[in-house]
Amino acid sequence: MLIYTALAAAVVVIVYGVMLYNNLVDIKHSVSQAWSNIDILLKQRHDELPKLVETCKQYMGFEQETLKQVISARSQVAAARETGNINALGSAENMLRAGLGNLFAVAEDYPELKASEKFQHLQARITGLENSIADRREYYNEAVKINNVRIEQFPDVIVASWFKFKPRDLLVFADSEKQDVNISKLFG
Repeated sequence: MLIYTALAAAVVVIVYGVMLYNNLVDIKHSVSQAWSNIDILLKQRHDELPKLVETCKQYMGFEQETLKQVISARSQVAAARETGNINALGSAENMLRAGLGNLFAVAEDYPELKASEKFQHLQARITGLENSIADRREYYNEAVKINNVRIEQFPDVIVASWFKFKPRDLLVFADSEKQDVNISKLFG
C-alpha cells in the first residue's frame, strides 16, 4: 500500500511538473509572438520613412538637418530591431519619434507639402503605424511581465531554472515619449 501511495504521489508530481513546463513554454512563445507583432509594424514603418523623407525633400530643400535626424534614427531602430536589443530599441524609438515630431512640425511651414496628397497619405500611414506600435508594445510588455513573474514564482521557479527559462526585457520609452504623437493636431 505504501508503494502505491508513493507511486501515485510521484505520478502527481511528474504530471504537475509537465503542466508547469508546458505553461511556461506557452508564455515564452506568447512573448515571442508579441515581439514578432511589433517587429512587423516596425518593419512597415521602416519601409514608409524613406518615402516620407523623399516627399519632404521635394519641398523642404534647406531643412536637411531634420531629414538627417529621421534617417539616422531610422537606421538605429533597424539595427536594434534586427538584433532584438530591446533596450537599444527603446532609445532609438525615442530618437525616431522626436525626429518625426520635428519633421512634422517643420512641415507646417511648407503649405505645398501639407497639401500634397502623397504627404497626407504617408502622414496618415505613419500615424496609424505609430498607434499600432503603441498598442502592440502594451501587449508585449504584458506578456513579458507574465513571463518574468511566472519564472520567479514558486514552484514555477524550479521548473524554469531546470529548463533555463530566462526573463525578458520590457520595451520602455522615455516618459516624454509615452504620449502618442498627435500628428493630425499639427495639420488640423
